[in-house]
Parts: sequence; structure tokens; C-alpha cells
Amino acid sequence: MKVDLGIWSKLTQAVVALVAIAILILIGMTYLPLIHQNERMRREIDRLQTEQNKQEAISKHLRAEIDAFRNDPQTVARLTREKLGYARADETIIRFESPNTNNADR
Repeated sequence: MKVDLGIWSKLTQAVVALVAIAILILIGMTYLPLIHQNERMRREIDRLQTEQNKQEAISKHLRAEIDAFRNDPQTVARLTREKLGYARADETIIRFESPNTNNADR
């Protein structure tokens, strides 16, 4: 035998639904800061990964230069000529100087 409670059964269902919604909202609000923190950390990981890739490329380039200096006498000779102004016996060095920009003579 069913007893008709009238409005009370509908109110009970509404309260149960509202409590369930409130619990879901509470769970969402609890995890929302963690979700934002996770997103920030992922962006930081991406930034650091990009920086690491750049640093690895620089390291690879520097290792190649060191290897060239250690094992290639032509590289050492070229660098000596460029940086120190040395020349081979059959070379002539021509240096261009920038014009004097001092306007004190006028």
C-alpha cells in the first residue's frame, strides 16, 4: 500500500538533488586551485624544457668549437689571424679605421 505524501515527496527529492549539487560544487571548488596550480606547473615545465633545449644547443656548439680548437690546426691558425692580427708570410694585413666623428675641429 502506497501512502501519498503529496508535496513532501517532491520536496524531499528536491532537497536530495540540491544536496548532491552542493556536494559536487564543493568538490569542484576544492580541486579548482589544484587544477590551476597544475596548469601553472605545466607551463613552467614547458618553459624550462625550452630553456634546456636552448642550453643544450649552446653546449653542443661550444663542444664543437672546443673539439675544433683541439684537433684542427687550421682553426687555431684562423683564429690567431683574426683575433691577434697575425698574418702568414704571403699575406698582407689591411686595417680599416672608422672615420673620426669628433667635431671639435669645426
